[in-house]
Amino acid sequence: MPLSPSITTRLQHQHETVDELIKGLTEEQLKLPVNAGKWSAFENIVHLVAYQPTFLHRIRVIEQKENPSFERYVADNDLAFHDSLKLSVKELLANMSTQRFLIHKHIVQLSETALRRTGTHPKFGTLSISQWTDFFLLHEAHHLFNIFMQSADLRKMLQQ
Repeated sequence: MPLSPSITTRLQHQHETVDELIKGLTEEQLKLPVNAGKWSAFENIVHLVAYQPTFLHRIRVIEQKENPSFERYVADNDLAFHDSLKLSVKELLANMSTQRFLIHKHIVQLSETALRRTGTHPKFGTLSISQWTDFFLLHEAHHLFNIFMQSADLRKMLQQ
């Protein structure tokens, strides 16, 4: 089963939404905690950037091993997340675009047989590469929605 047009299109373009969502906000504003105990818009962006190499690595492991199992990703345990917190928004968005180009290029060139290979997620069970890709995109969409809400709240705060 080939990738759906929905997955292919989202994989190529969904990440571009970040730039639209944060337009007009400064880096300092994006770092403001809008909701106590929750990541700022900036930290959500950092998470999206830091997770992309992990996703691509997992896909490559699935291609090489028979149904490998993966631990749940925890950003606080990821050195790349902590390192990325030191980057500017401009650097983060550039990294996001570069990494997404590599992910998109890799995934879309996979054969139908490769797309059916599986890996096991601790919560969602056995997923094919196609399903892992959809999960990756849905997870990203969740964080994009968080960035949307936080950016809207920031704009309201700035108007007061």
